[in-house]
Amino acid sequence: MAKWHKVVAVDGFERSYKFASRRKEVAIFKLEDGVYAIDNICSHEFSQLSEGMVVKGDVYCPKHGSRFDIRSGAVKDFPATRGVKTFPVMIEDGYVWVKL
Repeated sequence: MAKWHKVVAVDGFERSYKFASRRKEVAIFKLEDGVYAIDNICSHEFSQLSEGMVVKGDVYCPKHGSRFDIRSGAVKDFPATRGVKTFPVMIEDGYVWVKL
């Protein structure tokens, strides 16, 4: 059963943050309209999306340039052909919580 994890203070990061829980890595992104969480690993080849460039709500994989929509996890550009999983996020008492 999924449970909520207290991840980081909202003011504790600028644009992206990597969170690991057991064997799961999640990339947390702060955009103008909110905070979002997606799988941290690119669906094309192992690369951490939390280290990628963020432009207008999309994150670019730092290894081969695949582009993913941060809000939906949908793939928007090759070489990746599959999207990445998204996770529910809530902000409570100044902290980001992610449901895994």
